[in-house]
This record gives sequence, C-alpha cells and structure tokens, in this order.
Amino acid sequence: MKEIGINSAKVHVEMDYYLKGSVMDGTVENGITEVRSYFDVESDHLTEDLMEVIQLAKKGCFAETLVKTAVPLKSICTLNGSEINIE
Repeated sequence: MKEIGINSAKVHVEMDYYLKGSVMDGTVENGITEVRSYFDVESDHLTEDLMEVIQLAKKGCFAETLVKTAVPLKSICTLNGSEINIE
C-alpha cells in the first residue's frame, strides 16, 4: 500500500444520456453518449507520487471499467415468483 497523505479526494461523475420513443408504442430506447469523471485531489505530496496514486485508483475503479469494457449482462426476471424468459 502506498503511504501518501491526501487531505481531500472527491470524484464527480456526469453522463450524457438520451431516452426516446414511446413505452405505450413499444419503441422506447435509451443510451449514453459520454461519461465524464472528475477527480479532485488535495495533497502536499509530490505531484509524481500523487499521479501514480490517482492512476492506481482509476485502474481499481469498477465503474470506469464497466463503462470502458463491454461485459455480458445476465438478466433474470421473475413474475409472481416464477422465472420468465424475456428476449
């Protein structure tokens, strides 16, 4: 583990999304066109050391990996206690 003093660390995430079509007509669609994450770190340590810690934090971030890398999605639906297949 790195021993770097950090006074404050914040992350703010934004995304641009759209929702179009109609639920009533069965044409509803959605998507995301961009995700932005802002890292705000306050520390008295050397910039080089802090950049390494921030890079490691980004590598360990599940949210960033999920956005950058397609993963299989398994969706299990139940209706009145019985599993149903929705395709």
